[in-house]
Amino acid sequence: MGRRDSTSAAHVGVADPDAGLVARVAIGDADAAQRLVERHLSKMVAVGMRMLGDEAEAEDVAQEVFLRVWRHAGDWKPGRAKFETWMHRVAINLCYDRLRRVREVVTDSPPETADESPSAFDRVHGGDVAIRVQAALEKLPPRQRAAVTLCHYLVLSNIEAAAVLEVSVEAIESLLARARRALKSALAPEAQALMESVDGRRG
Repeated sequence: MGRRDSTSAAHVGVADPDAGLVARVAIGDADAAQRLVERHLSKMVAVGMRMLGDEAEAEDVAQEVFLRVWRHAGDWKPGRAKFETWMHRVAINLCYDRLRRVREVVTDSPPETADESPSAFDRVHGGDVAIRVQAALEKLPPRQRAAVTLCHYLVLSNIEAAAVLEVSVEAIESLLARARRALKSALAPEAQALMESVDGRRG
């Protein structure tokens, strides 16, 4: 935790709204841990949902993020990056791990037929268009999917997303550009509206 890199330098000297809570969690304050959960749970679930496309998996990722918060809060070094940046990084890496395991599964039997009915999440968050956008998002390579998730769905700036993924701002812009081309090809009008909102955001 707290490893310095070129992207996190942007956060040096910036007040971290979670610093006080993290310090309390480090000494075993369960109320502070609950406050962090209340503050960030929806964002961690959103990362998992957009990366994995499954509510149960997304909730598992969020739960693991907060378990790591509880275990490692004492190792946090304030001033190197915002604590929320670290949490997003953990969530993204947990999603990468799950996606990697899925790719590594080999089976001799045909997969079960997927349930094509919309989930509760889909019904609440935009119906058919949301389902089509999510399906296209899941076809992107994981790093492109992460960049879109952070910059569009979580409304992070390019600088903040770069800090989460531990890459340069230029790399984030490249990932978004490649994702834009793939989504436009898959979705046409839906993708254009989605990615225009990402393009309008500046680091």
